[in-house]
Amino acid sequence: MEGKRTDQAKLSTMHPKVICCKLYISESQNAAVVDAISRIGQKDPEVVLLSKFEDEYYNRVRYTLASYITSESSTGEAVFSPIRKVLLAMIEAAFSAINLEVHSGTHPRIGVVDDMSVHPLSQEATMEDAAQLAKLVASDIGNGLQVPVFLYAAAHPTSKSVSAIRRELGYYRPNHKGVQWAGQVLPDTLPVKPDVGPAHVSSKRGATMVGAKPFVESYNVPIFCKDVPTVRRITRRVTGRSGGFPTVQALALFHGDNCTEIACLLDPDHVGADQVQWLVEQIAGEQGLEVDKGYFTDLSKDMMLERYFKMVSAAD
Repeated sequence: MEGKRTDQAKLSTMHPKVICCKLYISESQNAAVVDAISRIGQKDPEVVLLSKFEDEYYNRVRYTLASYITSESSTGEAVFSPIRKVLLAMIEAAFSAINLEVHSGTHPRIGVVDDMSVHPLSQEATMEDAAQLAKLVASDIGNGLQVPVFLYAAAHPTSKSVSAIRRELGYYRPNHKGVQWAGQVLPDTLPVKPDVGPAHVSSKRGATMVGAKPFVESYNVPIFCKDVPTVRRITRRVTGRSGGFPTVQALALFHGDNCTEIACLLDPDHVGADQVQWLVEQIAGEQGLEVDKGYFTDLSKDMMLERYFKMVSAAD
């Protein structure tokens, strides 16, 4: 055990800046495709696939990867991370295997590669590091693969929020049965100019969003109710837009025959999952609705760092 701790300490000294990337791909029902992309994420010993979260109803998978990032000492600009090449390979595989025209799910999306967010993981890593890497990958997607890319948060010149971009693109409006997103949801020519790549959208690939922001936790709360508009009203009261928690972002998403989930993004430094759970139960209880125990969809920051150093040292 002492030897493993020593190895991890050496790695931390050699590459103190550790970042994580969350890659959201619009597919979870085709296990062969999901697993093939996972294998690509595990090929480079300097990049760790920390976790994978799949949801059948959302028809969506999130891959969380971690690696180091190096900076050019005179300017502080991020210039290299092994994760960039791995992400591009995973993204290319997704575009090759998934056709947005025949995709449907209960989670909104604008593309095969719907979203990619970069987060500083270790104390030494900065938002500028994350933003630099996000912009590099955005260029790979937009200029290299010719898919429109919208930047957000620290990767955007004015720190534009992802929710603002999504509202401009009609991201939150279901186009099938009032609860699902099916096929291409964007017009061939985008109503808003992308930050990188073409303004024309491929119906098979769609567009993508790429951003950099502080670490957030994902926490979903199931409510036993199939009336999505009712749960949306509860969701609004949980977020800062309607007097709830200012740092919580949330969506109400259909999740089966008699369940609608409130999918939340939490800033762990300001609000905990137990606080969100309590508030959802209080508001839902006012309407006679039963709430199930919520669940995290990913690891905490500390758990990610521990797993990253453990797996990298084992590979060595």
